[in-house]
Amino acid sequence: MNDGERGAGRAARPKRADARRNEKNLLDAAGEVFVTSGVDAPIRDIAAKAGVGTATIYRHFPTRADLIIAVYRHQVEACAEAGPALLATSATPYAALERWINLFVDFLVTKHGLAAVLQSDNAGFDALHAYFLDRLVPVCARLLEAAAAAGEIRPGQDALELMRGIGNLCVGAGDPRYDARRMAGLLVAGLRLG
Repeated sequence: MNDGERGAGRAARPKRADARRNEKNLLDAAGEVFVTSGVDAPIRDIAAKAGVGTATIYRHFPTRADLIIAVYRHQVEACAEAGPALLATSATPYAALERWINLFVDFLVTKHGLAAVLQSDNAGFDALHAYFLDRLVPVCARLLEAAAAAGEIRPGQDALELMRGIGNLCVGAGDPRYDARRMAGLLVAGLRLG
C-alpha cells in the first residue's frame, strides 16, 4: 500500500462517521416530525427539520416506507441501548426500571399512524414487530431481574407481559386528558415490595 492509499483510507473513516452522524440527525428529525405531524408528514418538513434537501432524504430512503422503517429501528435501538446505561447510572435498579419505562412509554405514544402503516402489504414492515421484541424484551427483563435481585420488586415478573400491559395503557394517549406515563408509573409501582 502506498502513502496515497493509506491517506485515502484514513480520510474515508471520518467521512463514514460523518455519514452515520448525518443519518442519525436525519432519523432524529424525522422522528420528531412524525410525533407532531404523523408518519404522513411532508418530506419537505422532515428535510427542513434535518437541515438537508429533500433529495438527501430520498437518496438515503427512496420510499416513505424505507424512512418509517429506519426511524422505527433507530428509536428501538435508542430504547434498547438506554436500558444498560440507565442500570449503570441510576441510584437503584428500580430507578433505572422506572426511567426506562418512561422512555418506552414515550416510544409507544409517539407512533402516530404507525399501526396503520405497519399493517400495509409492504414486506419491509413484516420483521419490525419481531425486531422490536428481540431488542426490547431482553432489556426489560434485565431491568426487572436487577430490581428483583436488589429486593426492590417482586421476583418472577415477565418482561413481555409487562411491556404488553404498558402498551395497552398507551392506547389512550391520543386523549389530552390521559397521561400514559402516569398510568404506566402506577403499574410499575405495583411491582414494588413493601
